[in-house]
Amino acid sequence: MSISKGVFIIAQTINVTIRLDRDVKENAEKLFNDFGMNLSTAFNIFARQSLRQGRIPFEIFDPFYSEKNQAELNRRIADINAGKNLTAHELIEAEAEN
Repeated sequence: MSISKGVFIIAQTINVTIRLDRDVKENAEKLFNDFGMNLSTAFNIFARQSLRQGRIPFEIFDPFYSEKNQAELNRRIADINAGKNLTAHELIEAEAEN
């Protein structure tokens, strides 16, 4: 709600349905309840901050791309290219599911 020249302007709301894994929903509800808000309020804050900043308002991190993991992958690729630390193994064939 905002006030403009003594007139109250009430924002219209709509219902939005999102899909979450059950565990994610339950853990998020617990976390946000600790902050004194419900899931709806938390998603409203997220949406408003995204709009204000013109981006997702936090860093999205995938450990696969961490410097440590990339260095390990590069080391292993270098070993393979140099013919080091190679071991043969049997291929494991998965049974086709019907």
